[in-house]
Amino acid sequence: MRDMTRRAALMLGASGAALTLVGWNDGASAAVKEAAEQIAKFTGGKEPAKGKISIELPEIAENGNTVPLSFSVDAPMTADNYVTDVMVVSEGNPNPGVATFHFTPLSGRAEAATRIRLAATQNIVVVAKTSKGEFLTGQKLVKVTIGGCGG
Repeated sequence: MRDMTRRAALMLGASGAALTLVGWNDGASAAVKEAAEQIAKFTGGKEPAKGKISIELPEIAENGNTVPLSFSVDAPMTADNYVTDVMVVSEGNPNPGVATFHFTPLSGRAEAATRIRLAATQNIVVVAKTSKGEFLTGQKLVKVTIGGCGG
């Protein structure tokens, strides 16, 4: 058996740390890619227009298990032009699809409030579909801290 030098031990530790960081980055990019795929499936490949969606989320969530979320869509809710569906997607959760809400003209307003679970600091994306086949989107970043420490 060969003795390991201090230099070899440092190189081994540094390469292990580098591989760990690369692995985490691949996992994060895979989650973002899956979120984008879910949005593309929801929109049928159409590019949603930015704006007209107001998202209320805390900037910093001390507990990722119960993060309050509310949204409203600035769109008419008439019989011939209304918001039919709203999908909420998290770009950093293992399962990016958080919720889908369905509306009718009788809903009066396209808005909802709930609590969501977030695994880490990430963007929350809200996509709305109208009865005319148009899509609107908005997003907001939420920093999730672990144990009350900055993250």
